[in-house]
Amino acid sequence: MSRPLVSPRPLTGRKVLLMLVAFFGVVIGVNVIMAKLAIQTLPGTEVDSAYSASLAYENEIAAARDQNARNWKVDAHIQRGPDGGATLEVEARDSKGLPMTGLNFQGHFERPADRRADRAVAFAEVTSGIYRGSASLVGPGQWDLVLEGVAAGQRMFLSRNRVLLN
Repeated sequence: MSRPLVSPRPLTGRKVLLMLVAFFGVVIGVNVIMAKLAIQTLPGTEVDSAYSASLAYENEIAAARDQNARNWKVDAHIQRGPDGGATLEVEARDSKGLPMTGLNFQGHFERPADRRADRAVAFAEVTSGIYRGSASLVGPGQWDLVLEGVAAGQRMFLSRNRVLLN
C-alpha cells in the first residue's frame, strides 16, 4: 500500500511571498542594469535637427552637381601601422589629369555605429597633388572614410566611402 507523499516543509504564504519578491527582484535588477548600459553606450543621433538637415539638402545636391561637373579624380590609400594607427595618402588630379595643389584636405574615420570612436585626419601636402595625414588608434573593423577638399574657403570635394580595416 502506498502512502501519500508528504512534503517535509509545507508551502506557506511566507514562502510564496519570498519567491515572488526574489523573482521580481531579479527581473527588475536585470532591467535596471540593461537600461543603464544602453544609455551609457548610446552613440547619439545622426543629426541634431532633422528640419535643419532637410533645409540644407538642396545645397548638398547643388554641391554634388558642381563636384561632378569638375570631374576631379581623387584616390585615397590607407596604410595600417603596427601601433594601431592609419596613414592616409590622397592623390588629387583635375579633369585634365594634372596634380591639384593648394587644396586643404580634411578627413575623418567615422565608426558607423558609434560617433565617439571617430578619428580626425590632418593632411599636409607632401608633393604636388599628394596629401598625407595620419590618425592614431584606428581599430580594426568597418569605418566610413570621409574626405573633404576645401579651396578658397569653399568645399570643392566631398567623398564618403565604407572601408574595412584589419
